[in-house]
Amino acid sequence: MDREQLKLELKRMIISECEKDLRPEDIPDDAVLIGSQGDLALDSLDALQIALAVKQQYGKRIDGNNQTRAALTSINTLADFILADKTL
Repeated sequence: MDREQLKLELKRMIISECEKDLRPEDIPDDAVLIGSQGDLALDSLDALQIALAVKQQYGKRIDGNNQTRAALTSINTLADFILADKTL
């Protein structure tokens, strides 16, 4: 799977898991995902849902440490995290 395809899948997953009324193309790859400065207004519950979906679909665990939490910064960082040390 290439990075661009993965980013599109991640956008679709976030829209579905977080019940957002958006299209994937409405989400910039570098948009801040979680927190008050986030472009999508996602909160910690949304972050948990995304983390669970990533674990289920891609086998990558996002836990509470700073390194993996940083994976939820943007679509770009999430794609990089999933692709790191893994061939999909």
